[in-house]
Amino acid sequence: MIKVGIVGGTGYTGVELLRLLAQHPEVKIQAITSRTEAGMSVAEMFPSLRGRIDLKFTSPAEAKLQECDVVFFATPHGVAMAQAKELLAAGVKVLDLAADFRLKDTAEFTKWYGMEHACPEILAEAVYGLPEINREAIKKARVVGLAGCYPTSVQLGLAPLLASASTGGKALIDGTHIISDSKSGTSGAGRKAEIGTLHAESSDNFKAYGVKGHRHLPEIVQGLKAIAGHDQIGLTFVPHLTPLVRGIHSTLYVRLTEAGLGVDYQKLYEDFYQNEPFVDVMPAGSHPETRSVRGSNGLRIAVHRPGNGDTLVILVVEDNLVKGASGQGVQCMNLMFGLPETTGLTQIALSP
Repeated sequence: MIKVGIVGGTGYTGVELLRLLAQHPEVKIQAITSRTEAGMSVAEMFPSLRGRIDLKFTSPAEAKLQECDVVFFATPHGVAMAQAKELLAAGVKVLDLAADFRLKDTAEFTKWYGMEHACPEILAEAVYGLPEINREAIKKARVVGLAGCYPTSVQLGLAPLLASASTGGKALIDGTHIISDSKSGTSGAGRKAEIGTLHAESSDNFKAYGVKGHRHLPEIVQGLKAIAGHDQIGLTFVPHLTPLVRGIHSTLYVRLTEAGLGVDYQKLYEDFYQNEPFVDVMPAGSHPETRSVRGSNGLRIAVHRPGNGDTLVILVVEDNLVKGASGQGVQCMNLMFGLPETTGLTQIALSP
């Protein structure tokens, strides 16, 4: 059994980890930390876990995380990098759901997150946690910085188009002119009291935010450059807040090159993802809905070429708390410990 610790078990990604790991046949949850709720039973805070999780929240100092095999950080930025060195020295693997180990450029991290990186030497060895792209590296990793929710949808939506260039083929799209029109549910903002995500503010409302720049932008660009194998990536990324609790919907627009005009893109996507258990390329003409992935680790993609012209439109949906966060973390953990990638992650989406 894999002994698991969770730091920050009271947020949305923390309780989602608990939900998934409670159903995982190869996991024993050893410790769940919370500074503010230490001593409270998990089931008292989250009645949905009654009879499944018998632990109480403990303070980080009392959690004995060094006795775990792996520790998930479902915490704000800055927490994982402050504790990673001690855990790694004890032989514990680290999976961070925040941004501490995503951006390889420490100056970029400081610019977007407003703090100096505490352990650049650990950052240098960290692997970016997007299994469909970095599967082999994740298997060998001690530290994984999990991909963000928006970045997961955008990178997996564009990967088949960009990977052809990295493998020696001609570029299919103009990589300098990519548009991502992305929407998220309110749970993406975390479990905290904030005016913008109050029910009376977000219900019956729809708005863009972060148009000047969003902290997921450098992460997405870094990932797209790695997939493409070159630096000629230009991305306009505009996130939106929708009156949903869960869900990401990214509509991606790309311009085809001369070399890309004669390609069957439905087949390209189906071939690229044919062995991926959590990526579903839908039939031609489909319009995936966020509810089709709610509560599951699945991501659905549909490819459109309006009027058979030079613009390709890719639609991507995922659950921001599962494939966009905690489920992806469990997927990476499975790889790190030599388990089948789908272990504990075969839940069917909730409908309605």
